[in-house]
Amino acid sequence: MTQRWKGVGERNPRGLQDDYVKFIRFAQMKMDAVNEGVVGVITNHSWLDNATFRGMRQSLMRSFEQIYVLDLHGNTKKKERAPDGSKDENVFDIEQGVAISLLVKRPGLGRGVWRGEFWGKQLEKYKSTAASNLKSCGMESLRVTGPDYMFIDQNLALKEMYDIGWSLPDIFVVNSVGIVTARDEFSLARTAEDIWKRIQSLVNDEVENVRTAHRLGRDTRDWTVAGAITDLTLEPLTKDRVKPVHYRPFDTRQTYVTGRSRGFLSYPRMAIWNRLGANNLALVSSRFTKGESFAHALVTNAMIEKIIMSPNTSNNGFIFPLYDSPEGHDENLAPSFRAFIDSRYAPHYTAEEIFGYIYAVLYAPTYRARYAEFLRIDFPRVSFPDSADNFETLSGLGWALAQAHLLRELSRQQLTVYLGKGDHTVEAVLYSPEQQAVAINKSQFFKPVPQAVWDFHIGGYQVLDKYLKSRKGRMLSLDEINHVSAIADSLAFTIEQMARIDEAYRAAFPDRG
Repeated sequence: MTQRWKGVGERNPRGLQDDYVKFIRFAQMKMDAVNEGVVGVITNHSWLDNATFRGMRQSLMRSFEQIYVLDLHGNTKKKERAPDGSKDENVFDIEQGVAISLLVKRPGLGRGVWRGEFWGKQLEKYKSTAASNLKSCGMESLRVTGPDYMFIDQNLALKEMYDIGWSLPDIFVVNSVGIVTARDEFSLARTAEDIWKRIQSLVNDEVENVRTAHRLGRDTRDWTVAGAITDLTLEPLTKDRVKPVHYRPFDTRQTYVTGRSRGFLSYPRMAIWNRLGANNLALVSSRFTKGESFAHALVTNAMIEKIIMSPNTSNNGFIFPLYDSPEGHDENLAPSFRAFIDSRYAPHYTAEEIFGYIYAVLYAPTYRARYAEFLRIDFPRVSFPDSADNFETLSGLGWALAQAHLLRELSRQQLTVYLGKGDHTVEAVLYSPEQQAVAINKSQFFKPVPQAVWDFHIGGYQVLDKYLKSRKGRMLSLDEINHVSAIADSLAFTIEQMARIDEAYRAAFPDRG
């Protein structure tokens, strides 16, 4: 479904269009035309370990005998900290981390890639770089291997074990990043009635009136107010085109889907919409988890918004439908993957059983901890045990967890009871560990909320905190109050189920820690 970048197989080559990448490529072309030379650059450090740049790194290794990179870190977007936990500052007072690179072309030199790194305060980095040379700055030789050609120090034995697994895009044929609305507050509403009333009013209004009334600001390259209105007028409006959008973990909004590639929504991802429905479900995860520990797995039966998994746009949410139709017909499983499963196990496992197994693995604490460095840089990879019994145990646990996250089969624990008198307006969300209570204003609160439930993250979001704070200044409806309680029960079950999953995962893979 997603167009791949020709030559290097990249799904999203946008990062390769950065000016610094073009400059490095220009310098490489100049060096390819001469017998020997040295390129020295100070750039964004993302190209050292971002999966999107694997082709770039491989190409540079062909052109240059020796590559030296000094990672100065300081990436505030990734919330980098020094190894000792102290503050790590950027040398240029920018958000993106920085690296110094020396690319050496000279026939006869021993080939290799060397890496060093400086952490800490800005002034200390200035002093260290000024006083250092290649020998004194702690450069260490890297063993760089495909398919990713990372310019970082990796546990290669562990990586080989991890790479045995199947990557999510190799399991699910059709998949995509989530939708982009361009204007969330305009294109999404909290109820189906609200979005229906909004689009009805839009088709009869003037462009500038709509822009002013909804505070839409300037048009962008990918979305215009006029284009959004025109999209709505091309066909009669019908209520069946009002669709749910999984906006944030446990937080669903409503939008209107015209069926065209762009208009009311900036990037509606119609190939996914056309497959979703009540009888289908989908896995949600991220390709990258920069600056966050991997907790980027969720289940849905609705379309997702792009940053459902994280406020960091690099950690966008991707959706992987289980079936190829809204009715739940025809698996969206790659034929090669299905053949692998059928040859590995005597029982013919259903798509749901496979989904449950994958979901369990992505929630196993041992899996998340052991493969943390690899989960940060590309889609999760999932291995399958030799034993069908181990598969079935994990599958059952994962399926139960998925149903709890869909709030379909949930054992209620009576957590997060809503107490106090007031107008239900969310003024300030405050958690009291001593009282195990979450206050939304001076007189109303939810209780009990165990600390572990309050702290629980899915992706980059602290789930309950995010849900309530996104409603600041609004009155909670009865449905929303009840939903908060259901979320808390689901998270409490998740914590308990993760312990059971981890025990089963360790039994399935006793040699993997």
